[in-house]
Amino acid sequence: MEFMYRHKPDPNFDRLLTILRSAGEPDRIPFIELFADLETMEAVVGKAFPRLGDLEPGAADRQLQARYCDLLIEFYYTLGYDYVRAVQTGAQLDFGRLEAGDTAALSRGKRQWARESDGVITSREDYENYSWPRAEDVDYWMTEYLAHHLPEGMKLIAHGGSILEPVMWLMGYQSFALALFDQPDLLEAMFERVGSMSLERCRAICQFDAVGAVWISDDIGHRSGTMISPEHLRHYVFPWWKRIAECIHRHGRPVLLHSCGNLEVVMDDIIDDVKIDAKHSFEDTFLPVTEAKRRYGDRIALLGGIDVDLLCQASEEEVREYVRNVIDVCGPGGGYALGTGNSVANYIPVQNYLAMLDEGQRYGVYPLRG
Repeated sequence: MEFMYRHKPDPNFDRLLTILRSAGEPDRIPFIELFADLETMEAVVGKAFPRLGDLEPGAADRQLQARYCDLLIEFYYTLGYDYVRAVQTGAQLDFGRLEAGDTAALSRGKRQWARESDGVITSREDYENYSWPRAEDVDYWMTEYLAHHLPEGMKLIAHGGSILEPVMWLMGYQSFALALFDQPDLLEAMFERVGSMSLERCRAICQFDAVGAVWISDDIGHRSGTMISPEHLRHYVFPWWKRIAECIHRHGRPVLLHSCGNLEVVMDDIIDDVKIDAKHSFEDTFLPVTEAKRRYGDRIALLGGIDVDLLCQASEEEVREYVRNVIDVCGPGGGYALGTGNSVANYIPVQNYLAMLDEGQRYGVYPLRG
């Protein structure tokens, strides 16, 4: 199936930076996503991406990595983004995931998820025997390639750290929850190890001049609250978020937080102590982005928020109407970038995803019409 998107690219990272810094209204509302699934990107550009998980650094694989980067640039540039998502390889944690068949229209064959019971580390012995990656195992070749091949006006947005998710995934949520009370010494070691790895990667990423902003990506909530108590978040997680945010700010970049779930009880901590510049991931079942704009829009920028369930099930015209309403509420004064409430998953109809962007291009021009 061929998908049409007719807008002429006009990348300008300063447009997005104006929004991320809550510095007023640019020429139009920019776009932003945490990521897009590979299958969706392939459907949009009409070309197959190399599978990076099958590659090892080497002359032949460098050609495939370069091909991946070229296609990544084509995807973001063609659709009107002002940036490209940075990519690194190597130094991956092995979580021992579970899998089942992928029923999405753009199926990848199998879907994976974190183990909810016992993970690969449930004891101090497991921790000591685990094959922990080293900072020097991270391969930044693709980030460097992207930096040297960006179209004029574009920059990179990089991933700078996750704290709670890796620890929970390594331990399994049930084992992790019990360890909060039964093995605090093990948890201290786990968070120290994962936090140090994330901070080191953040420092390395910030050395690239082409990186214009950095994500902290760490899901700490569910629909009704946080995954662990606010007290535990303040002890184990937020100090590392703060150190990562300070690193990003020292290098003159804005801090973007992607975190799913109902975080109302800790939003003051996140804004005032961690000091994020922008928040991403919203769901209409507990906090539509329009309500987040009313609550927090005078303190941080809001990113995305076009509800993923709506994108999956609504008609194209319903998507367009929804986008216009979000722009009417979130757009005035700046501090808002358009995108999905979570990510461009392969189960979102591509036509609805493109309709969201198309309506943003047409309707999100300053001064707004709403």
